[in-house]
Amino acid sequence: MRRIVVIDAPSNLGLRPPTEGTVPGCYKLAGALREQRLVQRLGAYEGGVVVPPRYDRGDWREGDGVFNAEAIATYTCKLADRIEHHVRAGDFPVVLGGDCSIQLGASLALRRIGRYGLAVIDGSADFRHPGNSDRVGAAGGEELAIATGRGQADLTNLEGLQPYVRDEDVRVLGIRDYDEERAELAELKITNATAQEIREWGAEELAGAVLQALEVPVTEGFWVHLDADVLDPSVMPAVDSPDPGGLMPDELGALLRTLVRSERCVGLNLTIYDPDLDPDGSCAALLADLLQAAFTQP
Repeated sequence: MRRIVVIDAPSNLGLRPPTEGTVPGCYKLAGALREQRLVQRLGAYEGGVVVPPRYDRGDWREGDGVFNAEAIATYTCKLADRIEHHVRAGDFPVVLGGDCSIQLGASLALRRIGRYGLAVIDGSADFRHPGNSDRVGAAGGEELAIATGRGQADLTNLEGLQPYVRDEDVRVLGIRDYDEERAELAELKITNATAQEIREWGAEELAGAVLQALEVPVTEGFWVHLDADVLDPSVMPAVDSPDPGGLMPDELGALLRTLVRSERCVGLNLTIYDPDLDPDGSCAALLADLLQAAFTQP
């Protein structure tokens, strides 16, 4: 049994400010999940905190590329160091974000080791890049594009390892039917399934099929990227983009349970939940329950 190691990655560098003069509250995610006693409930070991640089967009303007790019690049390498250490040691890192740009730390870490797949469980594809949009700027909505080598070189080619993940090694689950980037994913043969398709096919059945694809011998394993906005806003309103039509907890639970229990799954990160939008803590409790059930319940 691999030991679970919980690592805090409280970076909000990849999101736009919710309002002028404020910063995104997702940097409090790890604290809120720890307040739910997640570490103890998982029987996990302490992995500490990887402290991010200060959130400061300076005089950034639309058209300037990704804001906070230098800080994100620095943080990606720093987080990758921590994740790489634990993966090489045979541990199972559970990384508590933060925004979705923390996924780059995991992808870079695994690219250093070899060839790994990526299971993206997210309400949006996060595949915005200069080839399909003139609004590139927030890495938290662009991390899958960056991880697969699309975008500015100071983020896509850290340590000369572009791409961190190959297109054919990515599976995207839970996006909405109206996701504007889905057509491009299909053209690139990046396998994807919407929340509605998961519901129609059955979450456990679809997860099993995805698992077979991710466990192919050509890769050394895979990572799970979980964005809280994959859940429907009726149960998870505490995210920056609460789009309707998402998964329900039992559906997400089936996906998670099937994926993280694979011997080829090497880690997971959780992103985007914002405690500032969850005054009673009910959303944090739901996420903690889902993670505990994925790892511990039959």
